[in-house]
Amino acid sequence: MTDQTPVTETAAKPVTLPDAQTVTHVQHWTDRLFSFRVTRPASLRFRSGEFVMIGLMGDNGKPLLRAYSIASPAWDDELEFYSIKVPDGPLTSKLQHIDVGDQIILRPKPVGTLVLDALLPGKRLWLFATGTGFAPFASLLRDPDTYGRYDEIIMMHTTRDVAELEYSKTLIDSIRADEMLAELMGEGFADKLKYYPTTTQEKSSHMGRITDNLTSSKVFADLGIDSFDAENDRGMVCGSLDFNTDMKTVLEGFGLEEGANSDPKQYVVEKAFVG
Repeated sequence: MTDQTPVTETAAKPVTLPDAQTVTHVQHWTDRLFSFRVTRPASLRFRSGEFVMIGLMGDNGKPLLRAYSIASPAWDDELEFYSIKVPDGPLTSKLQHIDVGDQIILRPKPVGTLVLDALLPGKRLWLFATGTGFAPFASLLRDPDTYGRYDEIIMMHTTRDVAELEYSKTLIDSIRADEMLAELMGEGFADKLKYYPTTTQEKSSHMGRITDNLTSSKVFADLGIDSFDAENDRGMVCGSLDFNTDMKTVLEGFGLEEGANSDPKQYVVEKAFVG
């Protein structure tokens, strides 16, 4: 059962840490997952899908940082992050206890490969995520540019159990009801977005690993669409190292080539993310 305890807004406290930003919102989704929002530096510019280094001061007085994808879109006034809780994790064991008004360290140098410019033009965009790998897609799915570039967007998100899908489900529902996006993109924009959540342990309406649902063609049958077409299909991958490696094999089996910011192709993988 998800914890959706109401949270409150707060005015920013004086900066006392280097590159500090103030926590404005915290949401605990399960005992393993939480999201939070922080103030955004006025000078920070990023492309939806990129990541930054964030963290806290360690016990030794030195910054303890790791790469976190920005889950909010490039137009947002604040920055949102989605994180796993690791009881003995050097950073997340502390980060999971942050509260509104606390400060985190944020190094404002966004980078990453999960950006629209790293893909060749196409008609259908596939987003593949496991666990908190959904974060960069939370950014891209709220960016009007994504809907302007593609006729169809398919979000495949896989977790162990149903509760761990709550963040992505809630966000997808909010996007479909977003009046601002509807005004920018037209009333039918939400019809472009298809959501295909699956679980690997707890029973749900759709089960199985993303790789298996692709290679068996189950997802194509369930969504009533054709298989991959390298001419028109584009993909973005974010998950564990094993998942990323397996997805590269699957996508290249369908004839897609891996691209990068400097060399756009049919799919890209976020190499900095592990989770």
